[in-house]
Amino acid sequence: MTDTPPVGSQPATPTPEPSADVPAVPPAAPEGPPARLWDRMRADPQYAPEHLALEAVRRLGPEAAQWAARARAEHPGIPADALADQAARKFVNLARLSGAVSGVAGLPGAVLDVGVLAWTQARMVLHIAAAYDVDPLHSDRATDLLVLQRVHKVAASARLALGVAAGRERADALFGVGGQRPLGRVMLQLGVRLAQMAGVRAAKRMFAKIVPGAAIVLGTWANSSATKDLAQRSRALYRERGTTVPEPRRR
Repeated sequence: MTDTPPVGSQPATPTPEPSADVPAVPPAAPEGPPARLWDRMRADPQYAPEHLALEAVRRLGPEAAQWAARARAEHPGIPADALADQAARKFVNLARLSGAVSGVAGLPGAVLDVGVLAWTQARMVLHIAAAYDVDPLHSDRATDLLVLQRVHKVAASARLALGVAAGRERADALFGVGGQRPLGRVMLQLGVRLAQMAGVRAAKRMFAKIVPGAAIVLGTWANSSATKDLAQRSRALYRERGTTVPEPRRR
């Protein structure tokens, strides 16, 4: 411990040390998909939701875990449902603001908008998991994301697709695979896959932005409605999971 040098006749003041009970603040999580993830999704648009889910658990899981730990330290005995409600309200409000965040017209802007919305929704799901003391860093959270966001109907197919996506990530890192394809077709496929992940309403509306002069696609109602529905499904899943024995971490 380092003491502050005395000034005049004042005694030295000990420098306070951080409490062991309060977790350190994690680095700020990105508000939208990071550039490296965008590159990966453009290179492999068919598996864009799987790449996003894997990266969300890696990037956003620590933030969710530390948020829940701080909340419990500051409010001992707070019910899990109350924490989950806090998370849902926060991210539904963020979803309302996430439409047209890019300021870019046409297909690229629509893809950016739905990508940010899908990322915000994934962030919310991981926070709700943490509220019910379900490990947001566990590899199974990526599976949960894909099922809750209705990219896959069942966990088994989601796990299979995640395995394929993870294998492609490793292959790309080792061999630099990923052929060049026409950008327009890639962006269209990427937009469709991300819109599917963000919600059916987003998928139906995103193409309005492609038309020159069209109004903002992802209006506040569409974003918040899809995100509220996802919050309800997430609370139902993790409320039940939170009553069971914690799952072993698989890394």
